[in-house]
Amino acid sequence: MELTISGVGVRLGGRWVVDGVDATPPPGALTGLLGPNGAGKTTLLRLVAGLLPPDAGAVLVPASPDAAAGDQVPVHALRSRDRARRVALLEQEAHATVPLTVREVVALGRIPYRSLWGADPDEAAVTRALAAADAAHLAERTWSTLSGGERQRVHIARALAQEPELLLLDEPTNHLDVSAQLSLLAFVAGLGVTTVAALHDLNLAAAFCTHVLVLSRGRLVAAGPPADVLTPALLREVYDVDADVLVHPRTGRPVIALAGRA
Repeated sequence: MELTISGVGVRLGGRWVVDGVDATPPPGALTGLLGPNGAGKTTLLRLVAGLLPPDAGAVLVPASPDAAAGDQVPVHALRSRDRARRVALLEQEAHATVPLTVREVVALGRIPYRSLWGADPDEAAVTRALAAADAAHLAERTWSTLSGGERQRVHIARALAQEPELLLLDEPTNHLDVSAQLSLLAFVAGLGVTTVAALHDLNLAAAFCTHVLVLSRGRLVAAGPPADVLTPALLREVYDVDADVLVHPRTGRPVIALAGRA
């Protein structure tokens, strides 16, 4: 999906939480949304998802799945049902216990496609989503028995069942061990779906993202490939830390070695 964030901003509690953000994440790639706590990452994701109306600017997406390049409309102008089919937002996981199987949880992603009688015209989409997320072997498990990493894969499968053109993830690696973090981001980066993920771990962002957006106090302060953006000067300015940026000997990607507070 071609996504354009054009001067978007929103006021919450009397202040600009997101303020004049302009960005064009590359289609079909993983973009990391970075910044310290309170920078506005979650709010920006909700704006892009169409769940919050902007007080300034607009989030623009193609007018239809087969629209010509540049034929864009505000995401908020889409009908709710159409938006739910084209944009999937995975917010930070709530640790609720639900008496559902994994297949039933993934099937929730098909709600935008159900008819008035509750029928889904493509029930096989659930099976395809489970397979794509490498979660087919979990299909008959009860949700409450899954590990954190397994739950995240099922969340991704539920989003894929929506067959979205735009995937938005809010801190998807929270509560996962190192192996699960690497596996999940490698999987997401290989989907070929336009994806924006809010991440706290800068080294994970540097390792897996094609593009990064850095927020500070609601404003976009840098955007581009990780190697160009994640410099010692930016880390000092935005995160108030001293760091050296090295080159990974195997991947050639940036590696951030933190040295302490600036």
